[in-house]
Amino acid sequence: MWRRVPPHLALAVAAVAFCCGWSLFLVLPHLRGEAASFDRIEAALTDLRFSILGPRPAPEDVVVIAIDDATIAAAGAYPLPRPYIARLLRALATTAPKAVAVDILFIDSGTPEVDTELAAALAAAPAILGMAASFSRSGPEARASQGPITNIPVAQAILRPVRPLRQAARLGLVNVASDEAGTPRHVPLLIAEGHTLHPALSLRAVGVATASQPILTADSVVLAGRETPIDIGAGLALRFYGPQGTIRTVSAKRVVDEGGMESLRGKLLFIGSTALASGDTLSTPFDPVLPGVELLATAASHLLHGDALIRTSGVRLADAAIAFALPVLVVIALSIGRVGLGVAVAALLVGAFVLSAIVLFAQGIWLAMALPLAALIVPLAPFLAARLWLDRYSERRLTAARDGLLRFHPPAVAARLAARPDFLADPVEQRAAILFLDLSGFTGMSERLGPVRTRALLKEMHDLVEDTATRRNGSVTSFMGDGAMILFGLAETAPDDAARAVETAFALLTEFDEWIARLSAETGTATGLRIGAHAGPVVISRLGGARNQHITATGDTVNVASRLMDIAKAEGVAIVLSADLVAGLYLPEAGRAKRVALRGRSEPLDVICLHPALV
Repeated sequence: MWRRVPPHLALAVAAVAFCCGWSLFLVLPHLRGEAASFDRIEAALTDLRFSILGPRPAPEDVVVIAIDDATIAAAGAYPLPRPYIARLLRALATTAPKAVAVDILFIDSGTPEVDTELAAALAAAPAILGMAASFSRSGPEARASQGPITNIPVAQAILRPVRPLRQAARLGLVNVASDEAGTPRHVPLLIAEGHTLHPALSLRAVGVATASQPILTADSVVLAGRETPIDIGAGLALRFYGPQGTIRTVSAKRVVDEGGMESLRGKLLFIGSTALASGDTLSTPFDPVLPGVELLATAASHLLHGDALIRTSGVRLADAAIAFALPVLVVIALSIGRVGLGVAVAALLVGAFVLSAIVLFAQGIWLAMALPLAALIVPLAPFLAARLWLDRYSERRLTAARDGLLRFHPPAVAARLAARPDFLADPVEQRAAILFLDLSGFTGMSERLGPVRTRALLKEMHDLVEDTATRRNGSVTSFMGDGAMILFGLAETAPDDAARAVETAFALLTEFDEWIARLSAETGTATGLRIGAHAGPVVISRLGGARNQHITATGDTVNVASRLMDIAKAEGVAIVLSADLVAGLYLPEAGRAKRVALRGRSEPLDVICLHPALV
């Protein structure tokens, strides 16, 4: 059964099967949210989409209170003295903010008086203090599950503020999840410590600001009726607004100096360092040194407005479907017989996928680009190599088959057919010279020699005829046992067709002398060559049925040339040439002119009889 399957179809089926197996190998870890070898490529393609789409305006209800260089200079030290931070918090409290998130780790104790003062300021704000989780650097990262939420990162330890401060404020984690290139992609909204789940600083701050408790599912978090999509493991996919300062930023020094700012009233505020010297910066597609506090503010804005990147389990399933479909469709396209069309369709499919990924990204849907491309490229390379080899193999076979078929035609005709397969699809009427020949006495000789030896002798004869005629641009249009028909004027007529026909007639006698002598000696039977040639109008065309055709000439001129061999036998000569053929030509020997009657023809014909026959 498999031997009857066309090679190109078998290759396509094998390539599709390989594509499906390879895609399954890539898709399963992606659906589980595990890291992959092509994540760096995905990061670069994601950054490229951000760059193509450009920055977008940030909402106005989240503000960064920046500990900038001016603030550090005014405070006289970094980290900022706690009394200065207390003054800042008291100034902010006068503006009645919805919440104040403090991206500062107070893990060391100060003097009791200072910590008491800061604790009071934190309680009045109201404030959420930052804490940080640390993770094991050896072995795979531990993961936990809670209800429908799976793949929650598990902390090895959590750095908390000192007791007086953490008793005065709520707490939230400041951790972000970066890709292998160091670009933050997610903010984990939950991190496990033992059997306890700790919220992110952004999640806690928005909960305080909206006076609501978050409701988390496998694909979303709901706060105050606002649903925000989340990724596996309660990761909030970051959709950056732009470079540093895109989220409104106010210097902490200005707030302290003015004793509060009315424009901050009712806002969600994030306090954190923006000074380069602090080292709290992260690289994003829009800014290589985006302050960490602005990143946390971005996450909080996503939770308030539901505008995070959408990378839910449904999106990951769509990634998986594309990773299966794209390679299969490209392989099917490239399996089309017309290579140019197949390449165009394949390029259109890949281009449509890339364009769709960019357009959907503009709508906030984060389709993976590296996954389908990795699923495509790996099987595509061996498929194209195999297709190229198979095409070349098929081409060699077709060339061999074509050359084999063209051997059934004269060289001049074969060349025309190779260049123009429709050659002589329509009959052509023209003038041509026709030469017929046969061997006398060969029928009885073949009866004595048997079929094997007869076939060998005929092959020798045909080779001699073809070589002699071809060297003079004659075309052997048919072999008829011990006879042949030679046409001069195929594939196109020439002024010297008649001259070459006459030259070929005498050349055949010379070429056959030795062969006929050897044949007569072997068989003990005298034999000889009879030739008749004529010139005139003919119709050159393809004859035969729809599936079996040969190219030849027809018409009265052909019939006359054939009948002249009968005249040669009757006159006892080797060559009979019509007067129409030899008109104006030089003959290498004198002949007898004669008017003869031809069987089946009403008008007699003038001929020249030449060279006495051997038999």
